[in-house]
Amino acid sequence: MKKVYNKAPLSFQDQLNLLKSRGLEVGDEPKALSYLQEISYYRLSAYFLPYQKVKDKFDNGTTFEKIIETYSFDRELRLLVFDCIERVEVAIRTQMIYQMAIFYNDSHWHDNKAHFITPYYNKIGNLIDPYSDFQTIISKAKTARTPETFIKHYMNEYGVPANPPNWMCFELLTIGELSHLYRGLSNNADKKRIADFFDLHHTVFTSWLHTLTYVRNICAHHSRLWNRELAIEPDKLQKPKGIWIAKQFENNKRLFYFLSALRYMLLRANPENGLRHKLIDLFSRYPSVPIQYIGISSDGNGNMLDWQNDPFWK
Repeated sequence: MKKVYNKAPLSFQDQLNLLKSRGLEVGDEPKALSYLQEISYYRLSAYFLPYQKVKDKFDNGTTFEKIIETYSFDRELRLLVFDCIERVEVAIRTQMIYQMAIFYNDSHWHDNKAHFITPYYNKIGNLIDPYSDFQTIISKAKTARTPETFIKHYMNEYGVPANPPNWMCFELLTIGELSHLYRGLSNNADKKRIADFFDLHHTVFTSWLHTLTYVRNICAHHSRLWNRELAIEPDKLQKPKGIWIAKQFENNKRLFYFLSALRYMLLRANPENGLRHKLIDLFSRYPSVPIQYIGISSDGNGNMLDWQNDPFWK
């Protein structure tokens, strides 16, 4: 039988008192109260766990400042990852537009249902129909009260075909919709041409695109990225083209593997991206935050492995 939730809400002062009773050191109480008012106890609580070997009891020497420092580190990490995902997303969009339009010599290939899988119902009863979904997005964009400038221009200037060309329509798509559309292509050869730009097999690219969408949404919704097990993990890269991470770093359930996958794609899409240097700079500015919780492996003695000198990250 499930329990009844009967915890009463606490004032900000009572929240702070509770943290102190659990061993958290608070040097500046007014400042700590200000953070609780700004961020909320529940949101900060996700950052407590690595500093509690015993549940609800902070390790000796853990300060409120350390919790805020960890929270700030995670915020900067999200901003960095979000920026890199944007660069990869733009490249994915470009490759989907270019490879399909050039191969089929068709600016409106997206209006051809034959390029997409036959609609079907998935395990939970939802209809999977990428072609119709894309057509709905385009239709809504055309009938919006304030349509995008490029959509308005096309509608004012051209009557046939009814929809704008694919390089316009693809600008309407989110990364999640791009992922949905890529999975929905009926011909694996089309998927291969797109994935080849990133030196990936199309099945791995499909998986990584799905994880890109998931992590992008974590960043966009300001959720915790540090110390998270990925709910949608990227497939392991079994046959890399070029240098790839060593086996000891291949924990694809944690963020570091995703960061490696992100760098792999960035090296193809934006070679001057600087992700390595930006990560090193971020880690150096937060020396007391245990960055191993992003999934960097340790040796038998609990020491974090030297990821910076791994050939892939050098």
